[in-house]
Amino acid sequence: MTFQDLGLSAPILRAVSEDGYETPTPIQAHAIPEALTGRDVLGCAQTGTGKTCAFALPILQRLEAGEPPMADRRGGGGNRRERRQGMRGRPPRALILCPTRELADQIHDSFVNYGRHLRLRHAVIYGGVGQGRQVTALRNGLDILVATPGRLLDLINQGHVDLSAVEVLVLDEADRMLDMGFINDIRRVVSLVPDDRQTLFFSATVSPDIRRLADSMLEDPARIETAPESTTAESITQHLYFVEKVNKPAMLTRLFERGDMGRTLVFTRTKHGADKLTRVLRKAKIKAEAIHGNKSQNARTRAMDAFRAGKVPVLVATDIASRGIDVDEITHVVNYDMPIEPESYVHRIGRTARAGASGIAVSFCSREELPLLRSVEKRTDARPEVQTDVPELTFTAPAPSRGGSGNRRPAGGPAPYKGGGWQKKNSWSGGAKKNRRRNAAGGNDNADGGRRFNDPKPTEGSAKPRKKTTSHGERPANGGGGEGSRPWKRSKTSQGGSAAGGGGGKHRPAGGGAKKRGKTGTRSARPDGTGNGGGPKRNHAGGSGRPGNRGKGAGPRGSTSGRG
Repeated sequence: MTFQDLGLSAPILRAVSEDGYETPTPIQAHAIPEALTGRDVLGCAQTGTGKTCAFALPILQRLEAGEPPMADRRGGGGNRRERRQGMRGRPPRALILCPTRELADQIHDSFVNYGRHLRLRHAVIYGGVGQGRQVTALRNGLDILVATPGRLLDLINQGHVDLSAVEVLVLDEADRMLDMGFINDIRRVVSLVPDDRQTLFFSATVSPDIRRLADSMLEDPARIETAPESTTAESITQHLYFVEKVNKPAMLTRLFERGDMGRTLVFTRTKHGADKLTRVLRKAKIKAEAIHGNKSQNARTRAMDAFRAGKVPVLVATDIASRGIDVDEITHVVNYDMPIEPESYVHRIGRTARAGASGIAVSFCSREELPLLRSVEKRTDARPEVQTDVPELTFTAPAPSRGGSGNRRPAGGPAPYKGGGWQKKNSWSGGAKKNRRRNAAGGNDNADGGRRFNDPKPTEGSAKPRKKTTSHGERPANGGGGEGSRPWKRSKTSQGGSAAGGGGGKHRPAGGGAKKRGKTGTRSARPDGTGNGGGPKRNHAGGSGRPGNRGKGAGPRGSTSGRG
């Protein structure tokens, strides 16, 4: 099958042929005929298989066939209120929503290239730059509008955008927009476009959230899935190095020193990590630039242009750019940090081996990132080949566990506790924990021959264990502890017992008064019988032995007198 067999118009076919394309990809061959009939489309395909062309060509043909009259093309229509608000041009008839600025620029360039022989106007709007030129393009009127949700809603609130004439709505990389938290913005935009529209829904992965969103937007769509979900391209060779985090900069530098890495895209997890790695590469005499969300749009554009032109061979980026970088001849993709989301692995390495080319994906995995690697292997079909050619910088990772979780019943082991999973013998959970607490309260088993609660009952004729009168043993009459008996548990605030009795610890002075209990605490009275016998410990009354303490009935501060 060729593009001539898809029923496209001559100007569009000429533009496609001039770009060097002859045979459509599977997603293009299935989606373009369905979209040309006006039917809603739900498309899922691997990254780098030409999804942009799959919805751009049908939109161009539809808008060309229903081109507005020349008076409307020149603009100038609308009532006085609309002209006063700046809405002088015709509103857009096709709206394409995408998550990132780089992807918006890429989609806009595709419409410009494929529609260069048509009399259609295009515009792209996104945040991070001034809105002056974007507002001017909207006022002049346009047919196709490519936008990110945030800036689009901002201009709608200002009265610069009218979506009442939208005929085709496209959501590209919808899964990424949901991951970035654009779900509420998408629903609001959908509520502003007409109901009798055509909706084209494209994504590299289709999660349950994506399916629910698609069901609420699409009407009897044509479902097109050209490859299993979250699968990697066969033309990508995947390598894996087990590298400690501190050795990752040295490992990356070592790979570049070999000289076989061409145009390389390196992915990091954080913005700070991207900037830090860029400085490390520059220090090693390797030209590199970084792009991430904290960079201004002008800086990101300059970095992308230099990377496309080959002036900078290495581009360090975060996951925000994994959906918007469409650069030819990227030979290597390096996962400097393993992605948190398994689907991001597919989109990262999909930046290479585009348009039928081949590429190499290299991943660095530290010990802390082993669970992330196992998640990638479980969620996708990725099975990177472990490399051991740099033994001084790598380590040997343990083999992954097979056959379910590790919380399994051991062979010949006991039945599981109810609700507690498979527990080890004498564990501190369930009934065993309770028995241990009871055993601990039973006294000194080595001295008195007492039986633990888990021990078997004594046999007939054997000596019976001594019965304990309390959970803490019997208190000696003199306050001391006899041989082999458990010491009496002392109070935190009052340490009773006689020095002669051998009770240990602090003791009541000889001849002292009895212990008194107050309202808020327990305290022993003084030897001379003074003190209020209650209240917090710090509120002792003044006395002959404790100068300066104020209490009930105490004298002035610093006085050494007692009561009255």
